[in-house]
Amino acid sequence: MSERILVTDGLVIDPARRLEAVRDILIVGGKIKEVSAGLSRKKAVLGTTTIDAKGLWVVPGLVDAHVHLREPGREGDETIATGTMAAARGGITTVLAMANTDPVTDSPSQLAFLRAKAASDALVDVLFAAAVSVGQQGEKLTEFAKLRAAGAAALSDDGRPVMNAGLLRRALEYAKDMGLLIIDHCEDLTLSAGACMHDGSEALRKGLKGAPWAAETVQVARDIALCELTGARVHLAHLSAAASVAAVREAKKRGVPVTAEACPHHFALCDDMIPGYDGDWKMNPPLRRKSDREALLEGLADGTIDAISTDHAPHGCGPKSAGMDLAPFGVIGLETSFAVVLTELFHKKVLSRRQIVERMSTAPAALLGLKDRGTLAPGSRADLTLVDPGAVWTPQAPYLSSSRNTPFSGRRLKGRVVKTLFAGRVVHAL
Repeated sequence: MSERILVTDGLVIDPARRLEAVRDILIVGGKIKEVSAGLSRKKAVLGTTTIDAKGLWVVPGLVDAHVHLREPGREGDETIATGTMAAARGGITTVLAMANTDPVTDSPSQLAFLRAKAASDALVDVLFAAAVSVGQQGEKLTEFAKLRAAGAAALSDDGRPVMNAGLLRRALEYAKDMGLLIIDHCEDLTLSAGACMHDGSEALRKGLKGAPWAAETVQVARDIALCELTGARVHLAHLSAAASVAAVREAKKRGVPVTAEACPHHFALCDDMIPGYDGDWKMNPPLRRKSDREALLEGLADGTIDAISTDHAPHGCGPKSAGMDLAPFGVIGLETSFAVVLTELFHKKVLSRRQIVERMSTAPAALLGLKDRGTLAPGSRADLTLVDPGAVWTPQAPYLSSSRNTPFSGRRLKGRVVKTLFAGRVVHAL
């Protein structure tokens, strides 16, 4: 007999169905069977395993379309197993892993290895992006048709930009024909080479080389132009600059099929918050000015920015202890992203409850073509995140991630994931 679970009395928030009300949710065999008021009083559900969600939000499992799991090649920093444990703790039930592994995920055989590894080790669902170019070298396109047939969920050279505009144009044309999404890391390396933080007064004060906002925005403008030229979808990763947000906003007004994401660290923090030369605050793109942060908040509020992703990028303590100049780029975020979003966006009245769920679940699921996720509609996979929006806590190491490089350690956050269900199975509980 299929396992039956009843989640009772939670505030169900499902933007796909325009639902925001106290409801019960019946799960049968790992799928949503029914969402209705008063299910717990029906004789048909007597004896069902019950999860009391009174006082909690119950939302579709979060979808993170931008993570780095480091396997294979850098298992000391993260593995599929540890990364998905971290995701479950953060209420994330589907992740898209980027291709900058070692070796690069640029072949069907590499995809087959990773998908088999995820099937045996992952606590939640792992989708894989394949590289746009062979070895992420930006010189020769990978074999898109074979990668799609092998299960690639998207294409991205993230970690590096596709600098060659002609190559990206061809990539967009081929990807359009195959229904694949290209996710681009927008950075002009000729403007950012050697930089370790934003090019501004803080970099000058610290005596460090900075990357100007234009290093991102000139590539954003180029990608928008190629998107408009080809009619292909392009998704812009980790926007950080006000001018980039403005460019995307204007492109959308013209009907260009461009989408964009922002990361919690970029809309919660600024370059003037960086303590000394702490390498845990080094990321790419870097933390920028207060005005850039405010532009990201406006872009999230008006829908210019479609999704919130973590760009979870784990690194060991040794490399990160080298300081801002020498440390590798990247911060972890799977375990704290929802809490940071609630702290910075919900409690500060930037986004409504429904908008938050839209940006973190419904929209990224749609971007990746995941029709059975991002919603709690009957028939959908029973991925649920239960959240206490008023819970106050402070993230501290050790984390479930193998790495601890986060600027949010010791920071007071308001809002916490209480329980995560993946396909009807509890994979995290406080």
